[in-house]
Amino acid sequence: MPNPIDIRYAVRPRSRSLLAGEVCDLFGLSPAEPPHVVAAGFEIDIPAGAVVLLTGPSGSGKSSLLRELGRRANALDLAALTLPEVPLIDALPGTLDERLSALAAAGLGEARLMLRTPAELSDGQRYRFRLAFGLTQGAKVLMLDEFGAVLDRTLAKVVAYNLRKTATRTGVGALCATTHEDLADDLDPDIRIRCHGDGIIDVEHRNVKKNASPSTLDSGSRRAPAAIGRTSLGGITAATTSPTPAA
Repeated sequence: MPNPIDIRYAVRPRSRSLLAGEVCDLFGLSPAEPPHVVAAGFEIDIPAGAVVLLTGPSGSGKSSLLRELGRRANALDLAALTLPEVPLIDALPGTLDERLSALAAAGLGEARLMLRTPAELSDGQRYRFRLAFGLTQGAKVLMLDEFGAVLDRTLAKVVAYNLRKTATRTGVGALCATTHEDLADDLDPDIRIRCHGDGIIDVEHRNVKKNASPSTLDSGSRRAPAAIGRTSLGGITAATTSPTPAA
């Protein structure tokens, strides 16, 4: 079992400026003000190759917890990657088929997009290219803060679905944090962590046995239905599924 996670931030700044001091005095923040608690004695065991989703409102501590989990897992932070300013198809390693597959998984399957440089992409396209680039860097775990935040909801759900498929196929783990609860079904995480703020954190595991410990909850996340075809959406290729029979 890994060491428990404790994350606390002092309310009063260590280096007190004149204005910071005036704010503390104005709002009655004393030197004994208790720290802001993100996690206190939080324990979790994340197996290799697991997809982990952290959700919660802004300010609930999910990004702080994500960074600590990423540090412990030696995860590759996609936001910190320096993207080469060459055409996308030239920026990735591997054979042509491997490059095409990585770009398609990130929703960049259009030929015209493959010939652009990162600087010529929109924010959403550049975000997706970071995912494709990260998947080809040989990392065992990827870290994605604000997962899907710059994408419209349809594209975000398809990217989440494709990331789940890629993780299952390659064994690469992913740590994803987002405020968007609607991505959970398509990402189908192995572990779901909900941050409520003030150190209150819930953990749910997928595929746990019914007689599991009461402290471990089944997320109830569904697996995507079996694919019967493929459709193209803004450069994203996604599986289409058969309709669910009426009861």
